[in-house]
Amino acid sequence: MVQRQADNRDARSQEQAAGQAQATDERSRGERLKDYAYAKTPQKFKNASDLQVRFRTGFVYVTVSVLCILINDWTTLALLCATAALCAGEFYYMLRADAKLPNEMLGIIAAALYPISVYFLGLQGALLVSLALLLALLVWYVFWMRARIPDVGVSFFGAAYCGMLLSSLVLVRQALPHPWGGVLVLGIFLSVWANDSFAYLVGSKFGKHKLAPRVSPKKSWEGFFAGLAGSALFWCLFTLIPGVNLSIPMALVFGVVSGLCGVLGDLAESRIKRNVGFKDSGTLLPGHGGLLDRCDSLFLVAVASAILLVAGNCIPFTWHFM
Repeated sequence: MVQRQADNRDARSQEQAAGQAQATDERSRGERLKDYAYAKTPQKFKNASDLQVRFRTGFVYVTVSVLCILINDWTTLALLCATAALCAGEFYYMLRADAKLPNEMLGIIAAALYPISVYFLGLQGALLVSLALLLALLVWYVFWMRARIPDVGVSFFGAAYCGMLLSSLVLVRQALPHPWGGVLVLGIFLSVWANDSFAYLVGSKFGKHKLAPRVSPKKSWEGFFAGLAGSALFWCLFTLIPGVNLSIPMALVFGVVSGLCGVLGDLAESRIKRNVGFKDSGTLLPGHGGLLDRCDSLFLVAVASAILLVAGNCIPFTWHFM
């Protein structure tokens, strides 16, 4: 028994070392890609300050997101699928460094399929993807002896967290005719960005009282309340969208609830990064980190907004079941 416990500890140590080695290799690969991209960058864009890099990346990200959301249902669906898949990939990449062995292939495919299934089949589409993913993970667990129950849980959670929650925006997009469905989805995105921006601007200038020092030391209560105000302000603009039955008092309440969900999502991702020893989830967005760093608030806000709008009879919605 003692020898078996020692062997298990040795195996776990080897897996953790392998995960850390892979993370180090991925970081060095990312550095090489950044060096190559920098060498190809025009001279006038080199030596940019951190603020300039952050602004340029944010401008590209916001522009692409706005265009995809407003053009039509298909571009919105493409944006959500790509976002879900990339964020799931970054999530699994971080968990690898924590001695976890998620099935990235199944998780990323499922994350991308969630918005597609909801688009064609509604809520039962998400249920079917969840059942298919669970069955596939069980088969993987049975026949791949290195897999453990925590690996199955991480694989399922990553897909549901990044894909299923985000797919609720598909229902919002389809609830109203074009272009107002897209405008409403864009408004939800804007409320998230307003929450983050107001919290950052006020917190960086006036923040003195720490919100969650052990999880995210830079967040303050001053920035927290400013972010909620920004979210509530943008939700009030939803009352101007044709087809949305929303009063100002209800919009203020929904905006605050949405803002709270955004903060919770942000803190949840910060907790994940702190547990695995990562500062950023990736390097996809220079100056911002990974895409998961930008979308951590969006996941919970997306599903909370859909529930609030449907439960409050603010948008037309029909429940379809098999």
